[in-house]
Amino acid sequence: MNDDHTPAGSLQGIRTAFLLNLAFTLFEIAGGLWTNSIAILADALHDLGDSFALGAAWYLEKISGRKGDARYSYGYRRFSLVGALISAGVLIAGSLLIVTEAVPRLLHPVRAHAPGMIILAVVGCVVNGVAALRLRRTSGFNARMVAWHLVEDALGWLAILIAGAVLLVRDVPALDPALSILITLWVLWNVVRNLRRTMGVFLQGTPEDVDLPALEAELRGIEGIADLHHTHVWSMDGVHHVLTTHAVIAADAGKEDQLRIKEAVQEVVAQRGIAHTTVELEYADERCRIRHENCR
Repeated sequence: MNDDHTPAGSLQGIRTAFLLNLAFTLFEIAGGLWTNSIAILADALHDLGDSFALGAAWYLEKISGRKGDARYSYGYRRFSLVGALISAGVLIAGSLLIVTEAVPRLLHPVRAHAPGMIILAVVGCVVNGVAALRLRRTSGFNARMVAWHLVEDALGWLAILIAGAVLLVRDVPALDPALSILITLWVLWNVVRNLRRTMGVFLQGTPEDVDLPALEAELRGIEGIADLHHTHVWSMDGVHHVLTTHAVIAADAGKEDQLRIKEAVQEVVAQRGIAHTTVELEYADERCRIRHENCR
């Protein structure tokens, strides 16, 4: 039997969340048209983007564990970045479309069906809450991030529930488009923020949790290392980091010295969660083989 904390359990949790989210998204689109609520349609777009992201995460979870081959020597972990970029593009385009629909309704409000909004909001809170709880019991970075995203969805439905309750007792038709604009702007803010982080990983930027100057200083402090250059740290998927560096050692350093230095480097980088390390040892009187002007 698959435990929730195993990779198989994580895959099953993402699949369950995907199926729940997709089914509810279709229900939500129909409900938004029925209630004439642009806020619900805005959240339906958000959930559609979530469904796409969950579907991609489900598929990529199956292949991300593949070992490296002749085509992808580092393995398949970075495939998740492609899915994230596509999801971000879909959400940004859809969000801009919703804003163009909501602004005219804010200027010329149309009455929404408050009881229907409340029914859909209750279902939305339950579906997203159950999916989030299912994923929070799983292991894996992707599963945990998706779980937090679903929690945010549940909070968005809570806001719609409150708006529906207000519309039951007071005639404030502008509340619905105003809420849809707020939800869409909030979604856009989160998408752009996450897109910035994803692009940083995609473009092989130094991971946010790694202080490169401090790491270099610590490596230079290892006995036997005279200097350090061409030090690069990047991430395959935002979790598994890679380090490459050139360490200059004494011209008379022997095999035991080299092994000790490599072991010391490994101990330092392991404390920072760096999984893959490549160290090029150069003798003090040896010319560096990398001579690109734009390299560090």
